[in-house]
Amino acid sequence: MARKNILASITEEKLTAVNSDSPSAPARTIPAAFASRGAFGAVTRTIDDLAAKAEAARDIEARLTAGESVIDLDPDKIDASFAADRLSQDDEDFQSLVEAIKTRGQDSPILVRPNPQTQGRYQVAFGHRRLRAAKMLGRQVRAVVKLLTDRDLVLAQGQENSARANLSFIERALFARRLEDGGYDRETIMSALSVDKTVVSKMVSVASRIPVKIIEAIGSAAATGRDRWVELSAAFQNEAKVGKLDALIASRAFAEATSDERFNRVLAHFGLPESPKKSRGAKDEGAPARFWAATNGTRVARVTSTDKAFVLAIDKRVAPEFGDYLLARMERLYEDYASQRKGD
Repeated sequence: MARKNILASITEEKLTAVNSDSPSAPARTIPAAFASRGAFGAVTRTIDDLAAKAEAARDIEARLTAGESVIDLDPDKIDASFAADRLSQDDEDFQSLVEAIKTRGQDSPILVRPNPQTQGRYQVAFGHRRLRAAKMLGRQVRAVVKLLTDRDLVLAQGQENSARANLSFIERALFARRLEDGGYDRETIMSALSVDKTVVSKMVSVASRIPVKIIEAIGSAAATGRDRWVELSAAFQNEAKVGKLDALIASRAFAEATSDERFNRVLAHFGLPESPKKSRGAKDEGAPARFWAATNGTRVARVTSTDKAFVLAIDKRVAPEFGDYLLARMERLYEDYASQRKGD
């Protein structure tokens, strides 16, 4: 089996800055009639953003698994990657994934390699969440087995996660630091995370200044971006304040708070202003996100409503073409809505 260039096509792609507003793949063109209609514009932009990210991830997975056979494996024989990249394990997205696999099976295989340390076992390169979902459901996991070096594995893992864009800044920063601690050069880290040298430096700096136990206590903080983490990392030069953090993170109130709230509590501990409270994808604070589920109980869409926008994020793992289906009927729906408004 040729191994030399299995990742060449993904590592030669142009690197982009983390937390960029640009999608990782070109978005579909939306008719102008839809694009600027307030809440409807927000819906279509969200659908397109999700579609672009999912398509990019599928493209990377397809290239990595091209020409290989998909087999069923016992999840208990598959070990995690040696480079952990997630802080959150039971978030809402994961629960949606479990429900999707339970309802209609596993759509795409995970990528594993024979575990170089233990004969008869495997090690996952990407698909950790699909693997964990299969374990929870007590079923085998569909997988492609490929011979990968350690470097191949971290490149595949990082690129697939970067394409999905579902890791927070601090999760990516911690992943970068772990790769550097493992002896990987900056070029490899840049390729794995699809970021440039400057961003890698900031990631490693943040994850090095803030103790890992503090990062793990805070969690993924999905709504907290790079700049706030950089600001917090600078505050860790205050040794007197750092020494008193243990009492804060050990408190019950801290444990019961959300991840982003825990981040804000650590900020406040250092006398820094809190980050604005907002849900991912919305600029204004509003009601907590809720879900729309089909009659069979399957969660199809996440709904976030604020004073300025109503955002409907469709889970493409559950309903791949539902977004296009809605767009094709949006004009009629809007006319019905406008007619009803006039009747009122």
